[in-house]
Amino acid sequence: MKVSSFLYFAGFATKTILFRRKSPILGTVIITDKCNLHCKHCSVNNITAIIHPYEQIHKEMQQLYDMGIRILFFCGGETFLWKDGNRTLRDLVIEAKRMGFLIVNVVTNGTFPLDLPEADLILLSLDGDKERHNDIRGDTYDTIMKNIQNATKDNICFYMAINKINKDYIREVCHTARDTKNVRAVSFNFHTPYPDTKELALSLEEKAAACKIITRMMKEKVPFFNLKSAFPYLIQNKFPVPCHQCVVIENGKLSVCGRCIDVPGLCEQCGYFFVAEYTLLFRGNLKVIFEMLRTYLKYI
Repeated sequence: MKVSSFLYFAGFATKTILFRRKSPILGTVIITDKCNLHCKHCSVNNITAIIHPYEQIHKEMQQLYDMGIRILFFCGGETFLWKDGNRTLRDLVIEAKRMGFLIVNVVTNGTFPLDLPEADLILLSLDGDKERHNDIRGDTYDTIMKNIQNATKDNICFYMAINKINKDYIREVCHTARDTKNVRAVSFNFHTPYPDTKELALSLEEKAAACKIITRMMKEKVPFFNLKSAFPYLIQNKFPVPCHQCVVIENGKLSVCGRCIDVPGLCEQCGYFFVAEYTLLFRGNLKVIFEMLRTYLKYI
């Protein structure tokens, strides 16, 4: 991370903590909900299957920038399906950097070639060992691993939602992250139980067991993008929601924190690790602050 970026984020955090500000710093643009997969745990794919045009996305990016947001995510659907004329996802990342966003990340299922050297992180979904991953996402594991091997930069972070199907295969994903070329780190979430996938949600005991495994993997020097200091709050769902420092924009609609905010009762069952981490950070939790500093300076 550049020194100038670090100073900007440090200043934002200081003012937010001291003055209890609710201004956002992290924004997500949903560039399409079209996806080439139909994953068992996903509730947001192919609802409209619309690929939003470049001018609309550019307008939304500018709107987020003008709000003070400097960490930008591009999400789907599947982001690599996005195209408008000759423009591709890579053009969006390059334009976001030109506009002044300090960190630009992309979320993908990894089934397309990974040629995004301009992105700070490519968050790539891997959902267990080969058998469990393919059970959830279809026969894609080998394709994904080949694309990782051929990626043009080592800016990939595995991104796994822990659910009833793959909860016993956290260790395998950790070892794959540690041992695979071009993978910088691994990041976990708990499954957030949308009404049509609530049967995949973990119990409190299963969450605690998962965090215990992750903690053990951290001691084995697996590179993690998660913060151990947030685990007790995640297990118990005892962190403040929604996270006012994060927003999502999709087809012109701006939502605080995430798309799930409109589903009654879902915020209280949130499984997104970063939501807990950011809300605790901006409430002044010292353990989270220092751990986030170490983690972000190391991997971004």
